Amino acid sequence: MRDFLKISRNGEVLEIILDRPKANALDAPASQEMGRVFAEFRDDPDLRVAILTGAGDRFFSAGWDLNAVAGGEEYLGDFGEGGFGGFVEMSDLLKPVICAVNGMAVGAGFEMLLRADFIVAAEHARFMLPEARIGVAPDVGTFMLPKLLPRQKAFEILMTGREFSADELASLGIVNTVVPGDRLMSEARTLAGDLCRAAPLSLAAIKEAVHNTEGLSFEECYRGMRSRSWPAFMKMIDSDDSREGAKAFVEKREPEWKGK
Repeated sequence: MRDFLKISRNGEVLEIILDRPKANALDAPASQEMGRVFAEFRDDPDLRVAILTGAGDRFFSAGWDLNAVAGGEEYLGDFGEGGFGGFVEMSDLLKPVICAVNGMAVGAGFEMLLRADFIVAAEHARFMLPEARIGVAPDVGTFMLPKLLPRQKAFEILMTGREFSADELASLGIVNTVVPGDRLMSEARTLAGDLCRAAPLSLAAIKEAVHNTEGLSFEECYRGMRSRSWPAFMKMIDSDDSREGAKAFVEKREPEWKGK
């Protein structure tokens, strides 16, 4: 079932290559399998960061497989634990996910990027949401883009179906870094290495806090934090790692994180 996924471990980093004809489009069973992969990543204490990319240099993902749509697959169907693409709705995935965009990211293939923690894109990568032209509407894009961009620019992406370059999305703050295609994975791996040098419990606490405070006022954010009801945050502040960080700084050495 995982034949369309090339999965490898590079130390503390899980690398996932999407290789599914045609154009790395996903149907519900494929998305469900990706959800299982991301759940395994979430639950593996030896893995810190995931990198998701596409095979070749043409498509990151063309999104929802229109052959499945034509065959009756439902818009609101079961796409697995993490939603479309495996991680989009996985709110308890508190480890960083990097998407390395190697080509076209279309429809839901673009939308899943909006739930990644980092986006590294090849110079030739292109992004578009054509849903309005084929009689449906973006879901994740509709939820996320108005939060990330001015309303008018969000509507331009959502409604026109226009193609956007990697440089355009970088100028809008959606893409972190744009590099030549032959440097894409090395750039993603460098970023993953930087993240692995941070305390794992700190990264988990950051993701938890961002998730818990979306839409809250400043005062509500602090009330939530001080309520001691955020498990990852409480685990961080009560951890050996929180003391190790300060001790390493004083001793002028690199910290040795244990994740506890």
